[in-house]
Amino acid sequence: MNLALLCYFPYRAMEARVVAAVEEAGYAFTVAQGRILARVGPDGTRIGDLAEQAGVTKQTATFLVNQLEKAGYVERVPDPADARARLVRLSEAGWAGVAIARKVEAEVEAEWVAHLGESDTAALRRALERLREVTDPYR
Repeated sequence: MNLALLCYFPYRAMEARVVAAVEEAGYAFTVAQGRILARVGPDGTRIGDLAEQAGVTKQTATFLVNQLEKAGYVERVPDPADARARLVRLSEAGWAGVAIARKVEAEVEAEWVAHLGESDTAALRRALERLREVTDPYR
């Protein structure tokens, strides 16, 4: 099995746990919408940047943001750096959903540390951080 696939399995497991916990807490958004939500910066992010980071077209990102806005998870606000542009910013409900996601991420990671041990986890983190240097243009 190649390394990318080996990295994908834990990612998919984490994502499934996060989605289930968020849904259980009463929030309803799809995996695709969650991938957009996860990329909204603390001060807001332009749709074009969300699209690029999520690896989708601008039209798809706009569609997903429209859905998230209707559901009350994001809002569009003026970009202070450019009066013509708008930023997508998390709403109070969006921040609450993200908080649940972050809590579950920490729980899952703690389970992984318990399974792998501190030493192997630290070595895995170092290796993945080094790999990120050549694979993540948004690092």
